[in-house]
Amino acid sequence: MRKRQVQILSLLIAFISVATLLSPLAASAQAPPFACNPSSPSTKSFAFCKASLPISKRAQDLVSRLTLDEKISQLVSSAPAIPRLGVPAYEWWSESLHGVSNVGRGIRFNGTIQSATSFPQVILTAASFDADLWYRIGQVIGTEARAVYNSGQATGMTFWAPNINIFRDPRWGRGQETPGEDPLVTGKYAVSYVRGVQGDDFRGGGKPRGKLQASACCKHFTAYDLDNWKGVNRFVFDARPRYGRYITSDCDAVSIMHDNQGYAKTPEDAVADVLKAGMDVNCGTYLQKHTKSAVQQKKVPVSEIDRALRNLFSVRMRLGLFNGDPKKQPFGNIGPDEVCSQKHQDLALDAARSGIVLLKNKQKRLPLRRSKSMSLAVIGPNANNAWKLLGNYAGPPCKSVTLLQALQSYVKDTSYQPGCDDVACSSPSIAQAVEVAKAADHVMLIMGLDQTQEREDFDRVDLVLPGRQQELITTVARAAKKPVILVLLCGGPVDIKFARDDQNIGSILWAGYPGEAGGMALSQIIFGEHNPGGRLPVTWYPQEFTRVQMTDMRMRPEPSTGYPGRTYRFYEGQSVYEYGYGLSYTKYSYKFLSVTKELFYLNQSPKSQPDEGSDASPRYRPVSHLGAEFCKKSKSVVTVEVKNHGDVVGKHPVLLFVRHAKPSSGSPMKQLAAFQSVELKGGQTVEVQLALNPCDHLSRAHENGVMIIEEGWRFLEVGDQEYPITVMA
Repeated sequence: MRKRQVQILSLLIAFISVATLLSPLAASAQAPPFACNPSSPSTKSFAFCKASLPISKRAQDLVSRLTLDEKISQLVSSAPAIPRLGVPAYEWWSESLHGVSNVGRGIRFNGTIQSATSFPQVILTAASFDADLWYRIGQVIGTEARAVYNSGQATGMTFWAPNINIFRDPRWGRGQETPGEDPLVTGKYAVSYVRGVQGDDFRGGGKPRGKLQASACCKHFTAYDLDNWKGVNRFVFDARPRYGRYITSDCDAVSIMHDNQGYAKTPEDAVADVLKAGMDVNCGTYLQKHTKSAVQQKKVPVSEIDRALRNLFSVRMRLGLFNGDPKKQPFGNIGPDEVCSQKHQDLALDAARSGIVLLKNKQKRLPLRRSKSMSLAVIGPNANNAWKLLGNYAGPPCKSVTLLQALQSYVKDTSYQPGCDDVACSSPSIAQAVEVAKAADHVMLIMGLDQTQEREDFDRVDLVLPGRQQELITTVARAAKKPVILVLLCGGPVDIKFARDDQNIGSILWAGYPGEAGGMALSQIIFGEHNPGGRLPVTWYPQEFTRVQMTDMRMRPEPSTGYPGRTYRFYEGQSVYEYGYGLSYTKYSYKFLSVTKELFYLNQSPKSQPDEGSDASPRYRPVSHLGAEFCKKSKSVVTVEVKNHGDVVGKHPVLLFVRHAKPSSGSPMKQLAAFQSVELKGGQTVEVQLALNPCDHLSRAHENGVMIIEEGWRFLEVGDQEYPITVMA
């Protein structure tokens, strides 16, 4: 039965709510809908309205008062009101991937609040490797979400973000939504973002007990890394993932089990299967239509419905929506003036600057020095459209400034030629672009992708630039007076070996989808007002990688068949740019100062099971056998000296990797163990302390799924510096 439940939920592209896993906060309002109005005589008699009681008892009381029809009505994302109990309608589906959005049904920008701060798409924000920045972005999103609710423009406070899938295939249209391909970064991003949104402290545990500012919901299940590729779509592709706790289906996912896949023989079977497997709410109307008949046919007990409703109402109660007048609640004073505030817009600018990655800077082509007499040619289909800066799942931004407009604010004599009608670039205006380029002192090409090339329900089939973009770039570069500057807008990686190796292209910047402040952020970097420090959060693969079937989700390589593996941890092929790559206007050096523990003895653990292994593979111990006390006592602190050798200040991510001296079959070649973003003035030296836990950072997944630690040598790596450590079984 358990196996069948796992299979059922593997058919749902689902969202795992972290309201029960991470830290939350309380609620408030001014004109929004709420339950338990103190002016209503019946309120006093309802136990679910007594804020002094535990939420579990309040939720149980509310569920016990519902009729079967009322219960069923609440199992869907657009839950109707229950007038006799004073419970208002509620919309579960709202979005806030990189800013409060109106993509879902719970948010409306049709009143006092017309927009919200639009941060960079997540893949670019991740390139900062700055967990504190991620947390502050979450704080802003949670605050602005509450402000929208308080202004009466929201019917829900549950937001289906962040996207915590591993970006394992570079063609995936939704890879832009993720923090990249590394699980450590993805986990830290999720925790930081969720704590910020929900109102917790950065380190957790700082919220009022049982309260939520807004509710975050992590999505999606493991192995979701395909949307629509060569006729294979996510609705019928089965990657067999495992699942977590509070679960909502993706929209129409339950109906797909019967209507599209034929997994369930009847609609009632589909309803019964998902409820028994642990799903709580259905995005869509399928459960509303078919749950009653499933109960009547005795395919699902009412107790499963009650379980789901207790979870759902508990979240709404933790949001403070059953505590009476929201104006009198902890967040009741958050108003429209906090949406799109200057502070929030400044953070959007900082986030964009921190993520942009300098990929090439031949002979220090950048930064440019401003002068009154200089002229600039801006060429490319992505230069003069502010919406292209946002990425998918974006709401209306506080302001709209194109890259061209931002550059024009720096250089008065700026000419513009799109070069292509759109990024598909099927009929480029090469001759016109060349003429513009020849007349300018400096040429900037703003190329790449947009949402017509990568998005939800649309994966790429190639990794090269679309259409004739490459031809346009190389032709203009040959004609320009000086090596050109190439700016790429894209979420997924692009094979630009031609540009990397072209002597006529002096600098390359990857700007992701940098959000509402992207134009100004890029301009500040180009003209030296900000030193770029972003580092790639995903491997940039060559076009040859497209030979790999996107439906093959294996991470590890298989040399006998030519399968190269996926992500920097396992990929054995050539890269255009490696994970963590990024240049700066200055130079940094590293030095290991100390490692508090260099030798780890696995045989000192409390359990005495013999070491496992064979002559052909190293001995190992399952982490579960080592015990929590061993993991705690074996923690090490790595102290690294970082020096800025230039004369400009720089924000710099320090990445600590662990590399196996002799990787066994199935082991990652190396993996990220810790990271920290630091800011250094010119000539400054700082010491950075990074935590190393062998149970987390020296372990790997065995083929049976168990986490193990193998004996042998490892090297700690920061930049070009190495430090040996040893594990003995």
